Parts: sequence; structure tokens; C-alpha cells
Amino acid sequence: MLSGQKILFTGPAGRIGFNVARTLARDNEVWGVARFSNPAEREELEGVGVKTHRVDLVTCDFTGLPRDFDYLIHFAANFAEVPFDRDMEINAEATGFLLEHCRDAKGALVMSSVTVYKPHPDPWHPRREDEALGDMLAHVPASYPLTKIASEGIARFCARSYGLPVTIARMNSAYNERGGLMTGHLHAIAAGQPISARHDPLPYSPIHGDDIAAQVSALLGAVAVPATIVNWCGDEAVSVQEWCAYLGELLGVEPEVVLKPLAGASVGSVQDPARRLAITGPCKVGWREGARRLVETLYPERLVRKES
Repeated sequence: MLSGQKILFTGPAGRIGFNVARTLARDNEVWGVARFSNPAEREELEGVGVKTHRVDLVTCDFTGLPRDFDYLIHFAANFAEVPFDRDMEINAEATGFLLEHCRDAKGALVMSSVTVYKPHPDPWHPRREDEALGDMLAHVPASYPLTKIASEGIARFCARSYGLPVTIARMNSAYNERGGLMTGHLHAIAAGQPISARHDPLPYSPIHGDDIAAQVSALLGAVAVPATIVNWCGDEAVSVQEWCAYLGELLGVEPEVVLKPLAGASVGSVQDPARRLAITGPCKVGWREGARRLVETLYPERLVRKES
């Protein structure tokens, strides 16, 4: 685990970023940047030892922000439906401005997404890092995968142009008690609401937030020029249908998963974890253990299946 480093962190209040920022702040000087439109998020971060600084990634005005960072961790991204040009500013151009600002750092970790991959007809196909990218996926905002591909291209350019070692990590379905696809499904099941799935089966390679936090140091240790590109996913592939069934067992209810096909959407988001395993070693939280932790944390009074 990193220690004694000065780290610039974007997206530190997000469902993925907060746990990572909190973990790193125990032994490092972490600067968290965001718009902080919600003052409570800023207060929460400062409460766990993160230094906060207001930055809007549309303008990338870094006034007052130091340059002497040892590492950059860039998690911030826009997932909402916005005009394409605005998404390009936030998800792509801002990556370049941040890497330029930290061009003298030891390295940078840039989070990308599994949605950059071209859809595959086999839902269980494990995508490797060298496979084809492209084609918009209909289940996410249309501009998101395109601007994430652009972000990767900018990060690759910055690595070679500045001599700045970079790791580009393509995140799969991340989850913890703060959010994520599996977490959203748990809330729906607990409320007796149906789950929509665009394919049967609909598999992912989910990764728990604790594993994400634990693997950051190793991924920063793998920075390189040209940039290292790696799938950031769990070790196991599992379908939405299977994890919903298990969550239902833990709650003692029968979840309803409704098939709603979506033309043009990916029928699976499985990634090959081999390259990441060589860098970080295996995950410590399997999907079943992760699902149980969600129920124990969010609905402890509803847990009926006691065995692991």
C-alpha cells in the first residue's frame, strides 16, 4: 500500500472513489478535487483526512492547486445524459488537462470503463485488453463509451508525449454499500420491485469496493510508457439473474427479474482478469461474499440465510 505520497484524486466523493480516498488518506497526503455542489460530501471527505479543493472539470481551472503531486488518480467521469460536447469536455479533455498538470508525477492511474469494448454475441465472452473497441451501447448514455475511448487516447498520448507513466484501468461493475448495479438490485429486491435485465443471462465481472481500494497501489506500480492497459474487474463472472437469486435467498424472498431486450445493447460485460491478476494478485472478496456484505450492512434485520 502507498505511504507518504502526495496524491491528487478526482471523483473522491463518488460511490467508487470515496472508499479509495479514505483508505489512501490514512498514510498519504490526498487532495480530493470535485465541484462539491453538495457541501456534505466535502465535509465527509475532510472528516476522513482528505484535503479538498474545488475544481470544475468543464473549465479545468486549477488555480490554487499544487503541481508537486507524486501520483494522480483520475476517477471522475460524467454518466448523465448531457450534450455530446459537454461530455467530451468532462470525460476526455479534462483527462488531458489533469495529466498535463501532473506531468512531472511518478505516475497516473486513469479509470476507464468496460463499455469501451465492442459488443460480442456471446454474453460470456471474456474481453481481453487487446480486443476491438467501439459501437455505442444502448444501455448507457450514448456519448459515454465514445468519450471514454477518447479519454484513453488522450491518456496514451500524454504518457508518450510527457514521458508520464500511466495505467489505464477499464472498470467493470463496481459495487459497495454506497452504490453500484448489484447494490441497486438489492434495494429493489428488498422493496419488492422487479429487476429489468436486457438479456438472459446478463453476465458481468463485478468487483467489490474493498478490492478496488486494495488494488490501487499495485496498479500505480504498473504505470508505464506507453501506458499499461488493464481490465479492472473481479475474478469471477456472474449473471444478474444469479446474483439476484442469491440476494433473494439472503433476504428470504423470491426476486422478479424481467427480461426487457434492448436493441443494440451489449448482452454481457465479462472481462478477462488475467492481466490484472498478474499485477494485483487475486481479489479477496468473491461476488457471493460481496453480496452478503451488502445485505449485512444495508438490511441486517432482513438477513435470513445465515450460512456463507
